[in-house]
Amino acid sequence: MKLNSISPANGSKPIAKRLGRGHSAGQGKTCGRGQKGQKSRSGGYHKVGFEGGQTALQRRLPKVGFRSAKAKTYAEVRLSELNAIEDGAIDLLSLKRAGVVPQQTTRAKIFASGEVTKAVKVKGVGVSKGAREAIEKAGGSIED
Repeated sequence: MKLNSISPANGSKPIAKRLGRGHSAGQGKTCGRGQKGQKSRSGGYHKVGFEGGQTALQRRLPKVGFRSAKAKTYAEVRLSELNAIEDGAIDLLSLKRAGVVPQQTTRAKIFASGEVTKAVKVKGVGVSKGAREAIEKAGGSIED
């Protein structure tokens, strides 16, 4: 194969319309741009969403809401959910395995909601003040 024999595949490069070559050519005079208006002129250009000077839709609507990126990787655990874990030691991996927190979680915190009925050993998971008291009252321990 030689460089001078290489050519694009058939149909990959359509032949451009030859504009302004008389009305018999099909694209004469106005060249398919219609009559008057900004789009018919050379250099006639407007941005996407432009509405002819009227305030654009995306500017008329109010700004609403916020989604924290932290919420995707942070999870909150209730005290009552600790009862579902068979193993006495509770860490992030055991919480994921039990289906208490989503798999993409990188940080979790235990809150005082409900009751813990057995002694558990918490390691590497955040614990609120009320949850700490409840875990220690049930005979468990917290390792920071």
